[in-house]
Amino acid sequence: MTKDVNIDLSGLWEKIQPQLKARGIDVDIGEGFDFSCADGPAVKVVCVAPDLKESVEEMGQTQRDQVVMVRVDESTLESLDAWVATGAVKSRSEAAALFIREGLKVRADELEKLRDALREVQEAQDRLKERAREIFGES
Repeated sequence: MTKDVNIDLSGLWEKIQPQLKARGIDVDIGEGFDFSCADGPAVKVVCVAPDLKESVEEMGQTQRDQVVMVRVDESTLESLDAWVATGAVKSRSEAAALFIREGLKVRADELEKLRDALREVQEAQDRLKERAREIFGES
């Protein structure tokens, strides 16, 4: 479960940016970006494991027997092929499965909120069907 927290992050960027630049990461967030989050969460912070080894190992321990057909653009295909070329994954399919899994982990909070809403819709549909059965005298 997630909890919305309003935190004043002003001044934090000035501390982080030089450390990122020292590691070769140049991020420009633009002028006037509001770190205060006064109007709700304006920034989503996601922590991702520094490597994918654990995820690849987890995938190797579960059977991947469900097939999903997906069309990707040329750039995405080239990226999947690059992962295969490194030897980190065995195939495009394994690379795609890995990054789908990782993407779903990153968005797990939003997905859980959607699942909650879907459960509410299903419960409302069930109540509607029950009322209709009552009205029409069906058991």
